[in-house]
Amino acid sequence: MDTASTRAHDDIRTAPRALATEAVHAGRDDLARQGLHAPPIDLSTTYPSYDSRGEAARIDAFATTGAEPDGPPVYGRLGNPTVARFETALARLEGTEAAVAFASGMAALSAVLLVRGSMGLRHVVAVRPLYGCSDHLLTAGLLGSEVTWTDPAGVADALRPDTGLVLVESPANPTLAEVDLRAVAHACGSVPLLVDNTFATPVLQRPAEQGARLILHSATKYLGGHGDVLAGVVACDAEFAGRLRQVRFATGGVLHPLAGYLLLRGLSTLPVRVRAASATAAELVRRLAADPRIARVHYPRIGGAMVAFEVHGDPHEAIAGVRLITPAVSLGSVDTLIQHPASISHRIVDADDRRGAGVSDQLLRMSVGLEDVEDLWSDLDQALSGPHGGAGNCATSHSAPAPAH
Repeated sequence: MDTASTRAHDDIRTAPRALATEAVHAGRDDLARQGLHAPPIDLSTTYPSYDSRGEAARIDAFATTGAEPDGPPVYGRLGNPTVARFETALARLEGTEAAVAFASGMAALSAVLLVRGSMGLRHVVAVRPLYGCSDHLLTAGLLGSEVTWTDPAGVADALRPDTGLVLVESPANPTLAEVDLRAVAHACGSVPLLVDNTFATPVLQRPAEQGARLILHSATKYLGGHGDVLAGVVACDAEFAGRLRQVRFATGGVLHPLAGYLLLRGLSTLPVRVRAASATAAELVRRLAADPRIARVHYPRIGGAMVAFEVHGDPHEAIAGVRLITPAVSLGSVDTLIQHPASISHRIVDADDRRGAGVSDQLLRMSVGLEDVEDLWSDLDQALSGPHGGAGNCATSHSAPAPAH
């Protein structure tokens, strides 16, 4: 079925559904009518058409508004039916009119910057910490943007006539610091607020309900959920989605259909995975907060499966010491990952800026997976007992208290 027919069928459903139900059914509502159970994968790069005049009219319409062409697909760079299913589902989960998927999270952020920059709005107001490559993209001005870094309270004062975007990440990578999204959205006025919602996912937080106009995900992480797909997506209103599609078409940052299929499959288990991993993470936070080898634990008030903690000893010894936990970048997979941000994910950020944002050299970031909590704790315990795992009193981050028993 073409994407227009899929959208029309989706629009028939008006009754509200719970997030868990939406995660399973959004983007798939038309399948039973077609006698299908699993979504089909459309791998075509191009599509035949004997009506060249009609094809020209549809391409002209796309060039004008970026709206998805009515009727059958035209070319893989304009859109793909399998990817469109994932976009429909993610928009449903985030509560937005539309979503546009890209080949990576950085491609998605780049497209947003290009859209605003094409309107002469190249100035960005941003709050640290952000993911290291997002920080670098803004700081280096690689896409012609100019950034003003501020804290959440300073957003309104940092705005200029040419400000095209305010960017925050909450919970932030890697310190898990949280931002009052409603307050920041109010401070933005007419300037769009983009919230990187990768860590929280729509299971824990829906930024659009708090005033954000753009929601960014590195879909590589929790949305895919199995460490086998690279993707990014922006949830937004229909008008901005059209502009993003035009940038995607022009720059070629398209998502492969197989990746779209894997992401749609990943969404179906997203609530179950996030909630299960979050429960394990909360228990690990409780134990870490009481451990004399840990100087400080960071954990967001909204919960989640991400944990950050600072060690008294050598963090590199802990990385080298894990056996069950995987020492690797990325996050959101079914298995638990640990990394040292100052060495890897945030190495590209200036050292003073990095430390000023709370990313200390002692900080470790852990993405908790679906393993048994006792097995994870046993592995952490032995990794922290290396030759340099000193002792001292633990402090829990004031912005991210450890859960009570």
